[in-house]
Amino acid sequence: MPNIMDDMSIAFPHLGIYLKYVPKSFTVFGFRIAMYGLIIGIGVLCGVSLAAHIAKKTGQNPDWYWDLAIYLLIFSIMGARLYYVIFAWDYYKNDPIEILNIRNGGLAIYGGVIVGFITLAVYVKLKHKSYRLMADTGIFGVIMGQIIGRWGNFTNREAFGDYTDSLFAMRLPVSMVRSIEITDKMQAHMSTATNYIQVHPTFLYESLWNVLILTLMLLYIKHKKFHGEVALLYLGGYGFGRGLIESLRTDQLHLPGTSIPVSQLLGFTLFAFALITDIAVRIYMKKNSYVILPSDEVINENVRLDMEAEAENKEDAEGKDEEENEAEEKPEDNTEDDTETK
Repeated sequence: MPNIMDDMSIAFPHLGIYLKYVPKSFTVFGFRIAMYGLIIGIGVLCGVSLAAHIAKKTGQNPDWYWDLAIYLLIFSIMGARLYYVIFAWDYYKNDPIEILNIRNGGLAIYGGVIVGFITLAVYVKLKHKSYRLMADTGIFGVIMGQIIGRWGNFTNREAFGDYTDSLFAMRLPVSMVRSIEITDKMQAHMSTATNYIQVHPTFLYESLWNVLILTLMLLYIKHKKFHGEVALLYLGGYGFGRGLIESLRTDQLHLPGTSIPVSQLLGFTLFAFALITDIAVRIYMKKNSYVILPSDEVINENVRLDMEAEAENKEDAEGKDEEENEAEEKPEDNTEDDTETK
Protein backbone atom coordinates (compact mmCIF):
# COMPACT_ATOMS: atom_id res chain seq x y z
CA MET A 1 0.00 0.00 0.00
CA PRO A 2 1.34 3.46 -0.88
CA ASN A 3 2.18 5.90 1.91
CA ILE A 4 0.90 8.78 -0.20
CA MET A 5 -2.61 8.13 -1.51
CA ASP A 6 -4.26 9.74 -4.52
CA ASP A 7 -7.04 12.14 -3.55
CA MET A 8 -9.77 9.97 -5.07
CA SER A 9 -8.52 6.67 -3.67
CA ILE A 10 -9.75 4.52 -0.78
CA ALA A 11 -7.88 1.57 0.70
CA PHE A 12 -8.46 -1.38 3.02
CA PRO A 13 -4.82 -2.28 3.75
CA HIS A 14 -5.35 -5.44 5.79
CA LEU A 15 -7.66 -6.85 3.12
CA GLY A 16 -5.22 -5.97 0.36
CA ILE A 17 -7.75 -3.68 -1.36
CA TYR A 18 -6.65 -0.42 -2.97
CA LEU A 19 -9.27 1.46 -4.98
CA LYS A 20 -7.41 4.11 -6.94
CA TYR A 21 -10.43 6.06 -8.16
CA VAL A 22 -13.71 6.33 -6.24
CA PRO A 23 -15.51 9.44 -7.52
CA LYS A 24 -17.92 11.49 -5.47
CA SER A 25 -19.76 12.48 -8.63
CA PHE A 26 -19.72 12.32 -12.41
CA THR A 27 -21.00 14.54 -15.18
CA VAL A 28 -23.63 13.75 -17.80
CA PHE A 29 -24.32 16.39 -20.46
CA GLY A 30 -22.80 19.03 -18.22
CA PHE A 31 -24.93 18.10 -15.20
CA ARG A 32 -23.15 16.84 -12.11
CA ILE A 33 -24.66 13.67 -10.64
CA ALA A 34 -23.61 12.83 -7.09
CA MET A 35 -22.78 9.19 -6.46
CA TYR A 36 -24.48 9.55 -3.07
CA GLY A 37 -27.81 10.44 -4.67
CA LEU A 38 -27.48 7.78 -7.35
CA ILE A 39 -26.83 5.05 -4.79
CA ILE A 40 -29.73 6.23 -2.64
CA GLY A 41 -31.95 6.08 -5.73
CA ILE A 42 -30.83 2.54 -6.53
CA GLY A 43 -31.50 1.58 -2.92
CA VAL A 44 -35.03 2.97 -3.09
CA LEU A 45 -35.79 1.13 -6.34
CA CYS A 46 -34.45 -2.18 -5.02
CA GLY A 47 -36.27 -1.67 -1.72
CA VAL A 48 -39.67 -1.07 -3.31
CA SER A 49 -39.13 -4.01 -5.65
CA LEU A 50 -38.43 -6.30 -2.69
CA ALA A 51 -41.48 -5.03 -0.78
CA ALA A 52 -43.67 -5.60 -3.85
CA HIS A 53 -42.25 -9.11 -4.20
CA ILE A 54 -42.99 -9.90 -0.55
CA ALA A 55 -46.51 -8.51 -1.03
CA LYS A 56 -47.14 -10.83 -3.96
CA LYS A 57 -45.78 -13.83 -2.03
CA THR A 58 -48.12 -13.07 0.89
CA GLY A 59 -51.27 -12.63 -1.19
CA GLN A 60 -51.31 -8.83 -1.31
CA ASN A 61 -51.46 -6.51 -4.26
CA PRO A 62 -47.91 -5.33 -5.13
CA ASP A 63 -49.35 -2.14 -6.63
CA TRP A 64 -50.19 -0.94 -3.11
CA TYR A 65 -46.48 -0.66 -2.36
CA TRP A 66 -45.50 1.03 -5.60
CA ASP A 67 -48.24 3.56 -4.91
CA LEU A 68 -47.13 4.01 -1.29
CA ALA A 69 -43.49 4.39 -2.36
CA ILE A 70 -44.21 7.67 -4.13
CA TYR A 71 -45.36 9.30 -0.90
CA LEU A 72 -42.70 7.63 1.23
CA LEU A 73 -39.91 8.79 -1.06
CA ILE A 74 -40.97 12.43 -0.85
CA PHE A 75 -41.77 12.66 2.84
CA SER A 76 -39.06 10.32 4.13
CA ILE A 77 -36.30 12.29 2.41
CA MET A 78 -37.74 15.46 3.93
CA GLY A 79 -37.85 13.77 7.34
CA ALA A 80 -34.31 12.43 7.04
CA ARG A 81 -32.99 15.86 6.13
CA LEU A 82 -34.98 17.65 8.83
CA TYR A 83 -33.76 15.23 11.51
CA TYR A 84 -30.15 15.76 10.45
CA VAL A 85 -30.43 19.55 10.29
CA ILE A 86 -32.11 19.79 13.70
CA PHE A 87 -29.30 17.95 15.45
CA ALA A 88 -26.54 19.56 13.37
CA TRP A 89 -27.94 23.08 13.55
CA ASP A 90 -24.61 24.61 14.62
CA TYR A 91 -23.25 23.63 11.22
CA TYR A 92 -26.18 25.02 9.20
CA LYS A 93 -27.22 28.10 11.16
CA ASN A 94 -24.64 30.32 9.48
CA ASP A 95 -25.45 29.04 6.00
CA PRO A 96 -29.17 28.09 5.84
CA ILE A 97 -29.10 27.70 2.05
CA GLU A 98 -26.86 24.66 2.55
CA ILE A 99 -29.86 22.91 4.12
CA LEU A 100 -31.26 22.43 0.62
CA ASN A 101 -28.09 20.78 -0.67
CA ILE A 102 -28.48 17.05 -0.05
CA ARG A 103 -26.16 15.89 -2.82
CA ASN A 104 -23.26 15.95 -0.37
CA GLY A 105 -25.03 13.81 2.21
CA GLY A 106 -26.72 14.79 5.43
CA LEU A 107 -29.70 12.42 5.52
CA ALA A 108 -30.39 10.73 8.86
CA ILE A 109 -32.08 7.36 8.46
CA TYR A 110 -34.01 7.68 11.72
CA GLY A 111 -35.71 10.82 10.47
CA GLY A 112 -36.74 8.99 7.32
CA VAL A 113 -38.02 5.97 9.26
CA ILE A 114 -40.04 8.07 11.72
CA VAL A 115 -41.69 10.12 8.98
CA GLY A 116 -42.13 6.95 6.93
CA PHE A 117 -44.22 5.31 9.66
CA ILE A 118 -46.30 8.48 9.97
CA THR A 119 -46.81 8.58 6.19
CA LEU A 120 -47.88 4.94 6.22
CA ALA A 121 -50.43 5.68 8.96
CA VAL A 122 -52.01 8.41 6.85
CA TYR A 123 -51.92 6.25 3.72
CA VAL A 124 -53.68 3.23 5.25
CA LYS A 125 -56.27 5.52 6.81
CA LEU A 126 -57.15 7.02 3.45
CA LYS A 127 -56.93 3.73 1.54
CA HIS A 128 -58.61 1.59 4.23
CA LYS A 129 -55.72 -0.86 4.49
CA SER A 130 -54.06 -2.62 7.43
CA TYR A 131 -51.29 -0.58 9.06
CA ARG A 132 -49.54 -3.53 10.68
CA LEU A 133 -49.73 -5.76 7.61
CA MET A 134 -48.32 -3.06 5.33
CA ALA A 135 -45.66 -2.21 7.91
CA ASP A 136 -44.56 -5.85 8.00
CA THR A 137 -44.26 -5.89 4.22
CA GLY A 138 -42.94 -2.41 3.56
CA ILE A 139 -40.21 -2.73 6.17
CA PHE A 140 -38.38 -5.13 3.84
CA GLY A 141 -38.02 -2.26 1.42
CA VAL A 142 -36.68 0.01 4.15
CA ILE A 143 -33.88 -2.29 5.22
CA MET A 144 -32.94 -3.16 1.63
CA GLY A 145 -32.69 0.56 0.92
CA GLN A 146 -30.44 0.97 3.95
CA ILE A 147 -28.15 -1.89 2.93
CA ILE A 148 -27.50 -0.27 -0.44
CA GLY A 149 -27.83 3.35 0.62
CA ARG A 150 -25.02 3.11 3.19
CA TRP A 151 -22.59 2.77 0.29
CA GLY A 152 -23.43 6.35 -0.57
CA ASN A 153 -21.55 7.21 2.64
CA PHE A 154 -18.61 5.24 1.24
CA THR A 155 -18.35 7.37 -1.91
CA ASN A 156 -18.89 10.52 0.17
CA ARG A 157 -16.10 9.58 2.62
CA GLU A 158 -18.39 10.02 5.62
CA ALA A 159 -20.05 8.06 8.43
CA PHE A 160 -16.76 6.53 9.54
CA GLY A 161 -15.35 5.84 12.99
CA ASP A 162 -12.20 6.69 14.87
CA TYR A 163 -8.73 5.23 14.31
CA THR A 164 -8.41 1.46 14.15
CA ASP A 165 -5.89 -1.10 12.99
CA SER A 166 -8.44 -3.90 12.77
CA LEU A 167 -8.99 -6.23 9.82
CA PHE A 168 -11.50 -3.88 8.17
CA ALA A 169 -9.50 -0.68 8.73
CA MET A 170 -10.10 1.86 5.95
CA ARG A 171 -7.73 4.57 4.74
CA LEU A 172 -9.00 7.90 3.42
CA PRO A 173 -6.94 10.83 2.10
CA VAL A 174 -7.11 13.73 4.56
CA SER A 175 -7.97 16.11 1.73
CA MET A 176 -11.26 14.28 1.07
CA VAL A 177 -12.79 14.43 4.56
CA ARG A 178 -14.06 17.31 6.66
CA SER A 179 -11.47 18.61 9.09
CA ILE A 180 -13.96 18.57 11.98
CA GLU A 181 -14.18 14.77 11.66
CA ILE A 182 -10.44 14.22 12.14
CA THR A 183 -9.94 13.36 15.80
CA ASP A 184 -6.86 13.66 17.98
CA LYS A 185 -6.53 9.88 17.94
CA MET A 186 -6.42 9.85 14.14
CA GLN A 187 -3.80 12.60 14.08
CA ALA A 188 -1.71 10.75 16.66
CA HIS A 189 -1.38 7.83 14.24
CA MET A 190 -0.50 9.98 11.24
CA SER A 191 3.04 10.80 10.23
CA THR A 192 4.62 13.39 7.97
CA ALA A 193 5.22 10.62 5.45
CA THR A 194 1.51 9.89 4.98
CA ASN A 195 -1.52 11.86 3.83
CA TYR A 196 -4.35 9.63 5.04
CA ILE A 197 -6.34 8.69 8.11
CA GLN A 198 -7.09 5.08 9.04
CA VAL A 199 -10.55 4.53 10.47
CA HIS A 200 -13.44 2.19 11.25
CA PRO A 201 -15.66 1.84 8.13
CA THR A 202 -18.84 2.10 10.18
CA PHE A 203 -20.94 2.42 7.02
CA LEU A 204 -19.75 -1.10 6.13
CA TYR A 205 -20.48 -2.45 9.61
CA GLU A 206 -24.04 -1.13 9.41
CA SER A 207 -24.59 -2.41 5.88
CA LEU A 208 -23.45 -5.91 6.88
CA TRP A 209 -25.50 -5.79 10.08
CA ASN A 210 -28.57 -4.91 8.02
CA VAL A 211 -27.91 -7.88 5.73
CA LEU A 212 -28.09 -10.07 8.84
CA ILE A 213 -31.34 -8.45 9.98
CA LEU A 214 -32.87 -8.81 6.51
CA THR A 215 -31.93 -12.49 6.46
CA LEU A 216 -33.62 -13.02 9.84
CA MET A 217 -36.72 -11.17 8.63
CA LEU A 218 -36.96 -13.32 5.50
CA LEU A 219 -36.61 -16.49 7.56
CA TYR A 220 -39.10 -15.38 10.19
CA ILE A 221 -41.93 -13.92 8.12
CA LYS A 222 -43.65 -17.30 7.71
CA HIS A 223 -43.47 -17.93 11.45
CA LYS A 224 -44.64 -14.58 12.80
CA LYS A 225 -47.38 -14.70 15.42
CA PHE A 226 -49.11 -11.45 14.52
CA HIS A 227 -49.02 -8.70 11.91
CA GLY A 228 -46.51 -6.08 12.93
CA GLU A 229 -44.04 -8.55 14.43
CA VAL A 230 -41.64 -8.38 11.48
CA ALA A 231 -41.63 -4.59 11.76
CA LEU A 232 -40.79 -4.98 15.45
CA LEU A 233 -37.96 -7.34 14.52
CA TYR A 234 -36.57 -4.64 12.26
CA LEU A 235 -36.92 -1.88 14.85
CA GLY A 236 -35.31 -3.95 17.58
CA GLY A 237 -32.59 -5.50 15.43
CA TYR A 238 -31.59 -2.35 13.63
CA GLY A 239 -31.86 -0.25 16.79
CA PHE A 240 -29.55 -2.55 18.74
CA GLY A 241 -26.95 -2.71 15.98
CA ARG A 242 -27.08 1.02 15.33
CA GLY A 243 -26.67 1.71 19.04
CA LEU A 244 -23.44 -0.30 19.12
CA ILE A 245 -22.04 1.04 15.85
CA GLU A 246 -22.89 4.65 16.71
CA SER A 247 -20.40 4.53 19.58
CA LEU A 248 -17.60 4.22 17.01
CA ARG A 249 -18.59 7.13 14.78
CA THR A 250 -16.91 10.53 14.82
CA ASP A 251 -19.83 12.44 13.27
CA GLN A 252 -22.37 11.75 15.98
CA LEU A 253 -25.39 14.00 16.34
CA HIS A 254 -25.95 14.91 20.00
CA LEU A 255 -28.97 15.89 22.02
CA PRO A 256 -28.82 19.69 22.36
CA GLY A 257 -26.79 20.73 25.38
CA THR A 258 -25.50 17.21 26.07
CA SER A 259 -22.84 14.79 24.87
CA ILE A 260 -25.40 12.00 24.39
CA PRO A 261 -25.44 10.62 20.82
CA VAL A 262 -29.08 10.92 19.80
CA SER A 263 -28.98 8.00 17.34
CA GLN A 264 -27.45 5.72 19.95
CA LEU A 265 -30.08 6.67 22.51
CA LEU A 266 -32.88 6.22 19.97
CA GLY A 267 -31.43 2.91 18.80
CA PHE A 268 -31.39 1.31 22.24
CA THR A 269 -34.81 2.82 23.00
CA LEU A 270 -36.27 1.20 19.88
CA PHE A 271 -34.67 -2.11 20.84
CA ALA A 272 -36.30 -1.98 24.28
CA PHE A 273 -39.64 -0.89 22.82
CA ALA A 274 -39.68 -3.68 20.23
CA LEU A 275 -38.68 -6.34 22.75
CA ILE A 276 -41.22 -5.28 25.39
CA THR A 277 -44.02 -4.90 22.84
CA ASP A 278 -43.40 -8.32 21.30
CA ILE A 279 -43.31 -10.02 24.70
CA ALA A 280 -46.46 -8.20 25.83
CA VAL A 281 -48.42 -9.20 22.72
CA ARG A 282 -47.30 -12.82 22.98
CA ILE A 283 -48.34 -12.95 26.66
CA TYR A 284 -51.71 -11.46 25.74
CA MET A 285 -52.20 -14.03 22.99
CA LYS A 286 -51.22 -16.93 25.23
CA LYS A 287 -53.41 -15.70 28.08
CA ASN A 288 -56.42 -15.46 25.78
CA SER A 289 -55.61 -18.67 23.85
CA TYR A 290 -55.24 -16.92 20.50
CA VAL A 291 -53.31 -18.58 17.69
CA ILE A 292 -53.37 -15.17 16.02
CA LEU A 293 -54.89 -11.96 17.27
CA PRO A 294 -58.58 -11.41 16.43
CA SER A 295 -57.65 -8.19 14.69
CA ASP A 296 -55.30 -10.15 12.43
CA GLU A 297 -58.19 -12.38 11.38
CA VAL A 298 -60.04 -9.24 10.36
CA ILE A 299 -56.96 -8.00 8.51
CA ASN A 300 -56.61 -11.28 6.62
CA GLU A 301 -60.30 -11.19 5.73
CA ASN A 302 -59.97 -7.61 4.52
CA VAL A 303 -57.04 -8.57 2.32
CA ARG A 304 -59.07 -11.44 0.85
CA LEU A 305 -62.03 -9.16 0.19
CA ASP A 306 -59.78 -6.55 -1.41
CA MET A 307 -58.31 -9.14 -3.74
CA GLU A 308 -61.76 -10.49 -4.64
CA ALA A 309 -63.09 -6.97 -5.27
CA GLU A 310 -60.16 -6.20 -7.56
CA ALA A 311 -60.71 -9.45 -9.45
CA GLU A 312 -64.42 -8.64 -9.87
CA ASN A 313 -63.62 -5.14 -11.09
CA LYS A 314 -61.20 -6.60 -13.60
CA GLU A 315 -63.82 -9.08 -14.84
CA ASP A 316 -66.42 -6.31 -15.11
CA ALA A 317 -64.00 -4.16 -17.09
CA GLU A 318 -63.19 -7.05 -19.44
CA GLY A 319 -66.90 -7.81 -19.88
CA LYS A 320 -67.62 -4.19 -20.67
CA ASP A 321 -64.84 -4.14 -23.25
CA GLU A 322 -66.28 -7.23 -24.92
CA GLU A 323 -69.75 -5.67 -25.07
CA GLU A 324 -68.34 -2.51 -26.60
CA ASN A 325 -66.45 -4.54 -29.20
CA GLU A 326 -69.60 -6.48 -30.10
CA ALA A 327 -71.57 -3.25 -30.37
CA GLU A 328 -68.97 -1.83 -32.74
CA GLU A 329 -69.10 -4.95 -34.93
CA LYS A 330 -72.92 -5.03 -35.30
CA PRO A 331 -73.32 -1.94 -37.55
CA GLU A 332 -70.77 -3.42 -39.94
CA ASP A 333 -72.78 -6.67 -40.15
CA ASN A 334 -76.05 -4.77 -40.77
CA THR A 335 -74.47 -2.80 -43.59
CA GLU A 336 -73.39 -5.99 -45.31
CA ASP A 337 -76.89 -7.46 -44.97
CA ASP A 338 -78.50 -4.35 -46.43
CA THR A 339 -76.14 -4.42 -49.38
CA GLU A 340 -76.94 -8.04 -50.13
CA THR A 341 -80.71 -7.35 -49.94
CA LYS A 342 -80.48 -4.52 -52.41
